[in-house]
Amino acid sequence: MGLTMSERKAVTKKLALDYRRGDRARKGQILDQVCELNGWHRSHARKALTQALVLKVVRPRPPRPPLYGEAVIKALRFLWAVQGTPCGRLLAAALPDLVPRLRRLGELNVDDETATLLLQIAPATIDRRLSADWAKLTLRGRSHTKPGTLLKDSIPMRTWAEWDDAVPGFVEIDLVGHEGGNSKGEFCFTLDITDIATGWTETRSVRNKAQKWVFAAIKDATASFPFPILGIDSDYADLGIMPTLA
Repeated sequence: MGLTMSERKAVTKKLALDYRRGDRARKGQILDQVCELNGWHRSHARKALTQALVLKVVRPRPPRPPLYGEAVIKALRFLWAVQGTPCGRLLAAALPDLVPRLRRLGELNVDDETATLLLQIAPATIDRRLSADWAKLTLRGRSHTKPGTLLKDSIPMRTWAEWDDAVPGFVEIDLVGHEGGNSKGEFCFTLDITDIATGWTETRSVRNKAQKWVFAAIKDATASFPFPILGIDSDYADLGIMPTLA
């Protein structure tokens, strides 16, 4: 089996220093060896041995211009806001219908090239290019439910159906308090309800943690989901609504 190109280069480079330092007889031996290993002519082998020790200047490749310029990202931010700030996967699925419709209605003023690029952008690219915009929407407050400890494994009564993260309808609930670092007294909360399979999220403002307000917010938020709610994952002890939900 013959040597690969990388193996030929490695052998030539290893013998090149010896070739440079050797006398006439030694150089002839090395030339014979290189020609036999690589199947080269002596003149080609001599040239390869001479050039093997020459340092090559590697010039950096000029940066490639971004595929999605500022016009595309600006239009993408607008479409993302119109759709209610969904994740990249959901937004990408909506763009083929949303872009031509808004252009037809005069709500999206982009040229044909920008419209074509909007339809080609991948979900991962959407998430990456909108990450700074996502960060601005992060709720500033303290979570008043315990962090995600797979309660579905330890508290089976928290759902009324077999739990399946891949099926729309199984949601996680969290309360975020806006107390400014001081949990004494009464302050407002934000209720977050997120479907695990689709990422669909509904948020509601809650006056306080009283059961009547939390339960009313949950009823209102779950009614806005485009599919029935099959299971809820939350720290019911903290929410104080376990009997009502059951």
